[in-house]
Amino acid sequence: MKKLILILIILPSLFLSGCVLNSTGKTEVGVRTVKFTLFGDKGVEDKIYPPGSTTFFLPFVNDWHTFDTKLQNLEMTAEVRRGDRSSKDDLLFKSIDGNDISLDVIIAYRIDPKMAPYILQHVATDDKSLRDKVVRTIARSKPRDIFGELETEEFYITETRQAKADQAKENLQEILGAYGIIIERVLTKDYRFNAEYQQAIEDKKIADQMVEKNKSAQNASREEYLKELEMARGEVNKLVADADGVFAKAKIEADAYYEQQKYLAEAITAEGKAEAKGIEQMNKALAGAGGETMVKLQIAEALQGKKIILLPMSEGGMNLKTTNMNDLINVMGVKALGKPQQK
Repeated sequence: MKKLILILIILPSLFLSGCVLNSTGKTEVGVRTVKFTLFGDKGVEDKIYPPGSTTFFLPFVNDWHTFDTKLQNLEMTAEVRRGDRSSKDDLLFKSIDGNDISLDVIIAYRIDPKMAPYILQHVATDDKSLRDKVVRTIARSKPRDIFGELETEEFYITETRQAKADQAKENLQEILGAYGIIIERVLTKDYRFNAEYQQAIEDKKIADQMVEKNKSAQNASREEYLKELEMARGEVNKLVADADGVFAKAKIEADAYYEQQKYLAEAITAEGKAEAKGIEQMNKALAGAGGETMVKLQIAEALQGKKIILLPMSEGGMNLKTTNMNDLINVMGVKALGKPQQK
């Protein structure tokens, strides 16, 4: 209440003295210009009046200007009744390979509050003049040069366009920073080519789609071939495994048969050695004193039950060397004797 009463007392006094109320909005800064004074300096006051403030100055001898410091967007687009102009306003330029391109661009900027007195004294007296005569003029010129460094095909690459947008932001900041303007972002939107080139691009896209389709079909065929190849390899591996199994089984059987025959051969060898040893021992026994008797006994056993015919072998008798034994046997009837007697 005390403050309200004080204001009610002071306001009439100010109006009676000719002072004018000056204020700033929530995002505005104010700058005072002294036009006439008996004391001090004339001109733009090197002082910033902060947002949401109210001051009183005498009219005629003082001027008052405000600048909005909020973020502002300067949109230059081909879409009518949108952006900074109601007409077609996109950037037109040529790519480095000579094709005509139009590009929609948004410049996001704001005023540096500390530079407001400088802006008023050297650049512009209000936001609209600053926007139209400085920001817009430079923003339509410099990005053309930067984006014109791209080849036509590179506009399809988002990363490449963004790199050029960042470069445009840096270049604009170098230029406009001296005028108290801070460039926050440079954004690119739609881009367009001339009708003939656009048709060529669409035809190329269709051709590329056909190429990709053929590649896909080729890859599918290749995958099918690889699948069949793997199946064939699996079948071959199965056959090889079966053959290896048969071979292993035959090898085991052959090894078993070999071992069996080996043991049999060893047994035969051992038996032969034992028999030879026995014969050797018998030979030794026959070579001794009882050998002759044993031979005679064996001869007697062999002649037992046999018919014996005595032939005259006296001196002047039969000569076995010249005698035909068959005729002799026939003559003497020995052959008949050898036949079994019939009952």
